[in-house]
Amino acid sequence: MTKLSLGRHVFGFAAILFALLAFFWREFNNWEQIQPLGNVSHPTLLLFIAAAIQLFGGIAIQFPQTARIGALALASIYLIFALLWVPRIVHEPLLYDRWGNFFEQFSLFSGALIVFALFSAGDARRSAKLARLGYYFFGLCVISFTLEQLFYLSATASFVPKWIPPSQMFWAVLTTIAFALAAIALLSGSFALLASRLLTLMIVGFGLLVWLPAPFLDPHKLMNWAGNAQNTAIVGAAWIVTDYLTEPQSQPTRPQAPTSQI
Repeated sequence: MTKLSLGRHVFGFAAILFALLAFFWREFNNWEQIQPLGNVSHPTLLLFIAAAIQLFGGIAIQFPQTARIGALALASIYLIFALLWVPRIVHEPLLYDRWGNFFEQFSLFSGALIVFALFSAGDARRSAKLARLGYYFFGLCVISFTLEQLFYLSATASFVPKWIPPSQMFWAVLTTIAFALAAIALLSGSFALLASRLLTLMIVGFGLLVWLPAPFLDPHKLMNWAGNAQNTAIVGAAWIVTDYLTEPQSQPTRPQAPTSQI
């Protein structure tokens, strides 16, 4: 059984944070993950069910004995969140925000899928293929992160703290290029491990510089808290990819990494 490292712990912590926020902010319409459901009966109950699944998954994924079932719970809920955006994509295919929201949730599904595969005790070859599938899914999501920043470059720049030189737009462009290079590296296998490490570090930087201060500026705004949880979850997924690429070759569930020996 694999000893996947810190990524799953960060990923699980983010799921727990999401759950606690959902229990605290009980207004259904505040949560964009389930807003596509529209008018439904007992929306608060539905929100609590989604939160309970994330809480269970976030706790279970922390322990080797229960990591597989925790990853399955999180993969299931994040896949549902992603698929809920599909009708909006069909309705407004030229609005990239819809695609961006889909791939943000799909990136979390991808990370959970890798953990599920690597903690599976069954067919080693099947588990290896499933883990690699999650890896490539995440690579596709990084393409989406690139496009989302590119299409909304001015909005991206507005998130950059003004005190960081040389300018907000400079960092918006630079991080967009960094996402693009990371996507190429992950999907091609060239410098994939280095790219995954730098990608994780960059997203951690987003959290520290953009999202972490936000609740202190306006603690009554859900986005400021949920943004921290979402960013942390994506950090966890990217870290899981890094952990996957650094798994010892002797592990039976580990396929040959699509990366150079960096």
